[in-house]
Amino acid sequence: MADEEKGFVIKDRRAFDDKGEVKDQERKEEPRKEEPGKKAPGRETEEMPLPEVNFNSLIFSLSSSALINLGEIADPHTGQTEKDLPLAKHSIDTIAMLKDKTKGNLNPEEQRFVDTILADLRWRYVKKAE
Repeated sequence: MADEEKGFVIKDRRAFDDKGEVKDQERKEEPRKEEPGKKAPGRETEEMPLPEVNFNSLIFSLSSSALINLGEIADPHTGQTEKDLPLAKHSIDTIAMLKDKTKGNLNPEEQRFVDTILADLRWRYVKKAE
């Protein structure tokens, strides 16, 4: 079977040849496409920095999702408020599961934070479910 019949072509895009010397520089670089979810250089300053990675920021993120699904705050992507109680309950249950799994491993500040968030979200859920 000849090489042309295999169905694919291999192109060597390395900058150096087998002797370690720079290959022909006449080759033009193809413009790179920006991948979804990746920022173009220089755009980092336009968006807010990400929060520190810790237990409280995880709980805060999950509680924000619950508040969006309870219709308490607008979805940051659409700007609209929508109610999705099963999804809100899932977020609240996830926080409760994390509380149970981390029992005895949280410092007093983290424990108060998760207790306060859970109590607030559960109260809001019950009020919306009426």
